Amino acid sequence: MTNPAITAAPVPLRIPIREILPWAVFVTLLALIALYFVSTEQGALSVFANTYVHEFVHDGRHLLAFPCH
Repeated sequence: MTNPAITAAPVPLRIPIREILPWAVFVTLLALIALYFVSTEQGALSVFANTYVHEFVHDGRHLLAFPCH
């Protein structure tokens, strides 16, 4: 007695968009805030008056080729 090989049909992977969407929006918002501080803080649109933020992200600006001085 031989048993024929049973091939299972692949089950499609369901991505729960309702669970992922809030985290994707949160991460995108954090990335945009980080990009703002690296790219334009202490420029024409500065939020803080001191140069602490500029000095903190100074090397990141040069790494990402944003001019700062």
